[in-house]
Amino acid sequence: MRPLRLRARVAAAAAVAIVVAVVLLALAVPALLARQLENSLDRTLRSRAVDVARLAASSPDLLTEPGSLEARLSGGALLVQVVDRRGRIVARSSSVGARVIPLEGPGRTALADRRAAYGDASVGGEPVRVYAAPLGELGASAAAGGAVLVAGTTWETQDTLAETRRLVLLAAIVAVALGAALATVLSRRALGPLTRLSTGARAIAHTGDASQRLPAPPARDEVGELAATLNAMLISLERAREAERRFVGDASHELRTPLTALRGNIAYLARHGAGDEVVHELEADAERLSGLLDDLLALAREDAAGPVGREVVDLAEVARSAAAGDAATVVEADPAYVMGERAALERAAGNLIRNARRHGPEGGSISVTVATDGERTALSVADEGPGLSRAEAAHAFERFWRGPSARGGGSGLGLAIVRAIAERHGGTVGVQGSRFTIELPALKDLSSSPRTSPSSKSPTPQEGSSETTTPQRDP
Repeated sequence: MRPLRLRARVAAAAAVAIVVAVVLLALAVPALLARQLENSLDRTLRSRAVDVARLAASSPDLLTEPGSLEARLSGGALLVQVVDRRGRIVARSSSVGARVIPLEGPGRTALADRRAAYGDASVGGEPVRVYAAPLGELGASAAAGGAVLVAGTTWETQDTLAETRRLVLLAAIVAVALGAALATVLSRRALGPLTRLSTGARAIAHTGDASQRLPAPPARDEVGELAATLNAMLISLERAREAERRFVGDASHELRTPLTALRGNIAYLARHGAGDEVVHELEADAERLSGLLDDLLALAREDAAGPVGREVVDLAEVARSAAAGDAATVVEADPAYVMGERAALERAAGNLIRNARRHGPEGGSISVTVATDGERTALSVADEGPGLSRAEAAHAFERFWRGPSARGGGSGLGLAIVRAIAERHGGTVGVQGSRFTIELPALKDLSSSPRTSPSSKSPTPQEGSSETTTPQRDP
């Protein structure tokens, strides 16, 4: 059996809920109304009985006077009957006529037990509510020691209750119909965006094109948040696929040259035997291939990486760690804190230092400075060389671009890795002459950061990162 659609289930649930509510209302309202009407009638009967009792006590002769026992009740006249202590009728209102209010029930209680009582009876085939109260025993009147019986018809109460039940039933039918219709309309409007999202997701799954986007509903509700979340997931998926395609393209393009040289040297070695020059070239080819693979993997990781880690990093310590072991590198840095990943920032700083060493004059010094200016913290590396021209600076951070003054065979990925790391940390990179600069958002309030120990030693490349000691082959 095919399950009901969500809209049908919502409409059915709404209809059932309304039916249950109306049934409870249909049971409660008539019961409360009947109780209220009965209490009102009882109060009227008792009030009239009290009046008659007072009349019997103060002016017993007036009981038999015409009109003295007459009283009106909403919807009809009250029936009043006075009996003596033996139950014989002494007086009665004209509304009673030839009928008799029976003594059974409250009348007997009033005569025998001398206490007031309520009860239901029938007078001339008409249902009535009866209240009987004992009269005083003093005096010489015929009613002394007797009782007064006051009755009122209950047809009005029954008619009101019947009309109420009909109205509740009609209201239930209308409420169920309207509730189901409104639930259907509202669920269609509410689930319409979900249907469009499902259709769009099905189309994307069919084509496999992560560049497409799901339709975003105009309302900023839960469905809108879901569409935004799914579109953000598609953006991440597209970015990951693009990084994968770029990695495959870069690897296939750049690995061809060193692999060709390596295969040629191996072929020469097979034909002519091992020689110092051939072995040296094989080692150089293997080292170049290893460095290129390391740079490709690092760049691919940066392309596919998510948000940076929540760690407080001191760029001054990053600069000193990157320059360690290079006596010609001078570091001038005061503590400057940023939020990020120390290992990645050390790699970026190390790439800039190796780039400066490769392009600057041989034996020249390299200066590394760290400074904070307002909301930004900058790490700059400069050599003593002339630097890049404006045209060359425009291409400096592109993949596989090599400057004309580079010494040695570089991969052209070192500065591209620097840019990827900086952008993932919410920063920028720039170059002016021979000075390369990374700018990152400064962190001033250390008390609100998740980790407040910027001086903690992060792992070296050999301890916890994927870096190797292979020199970066930058422009």
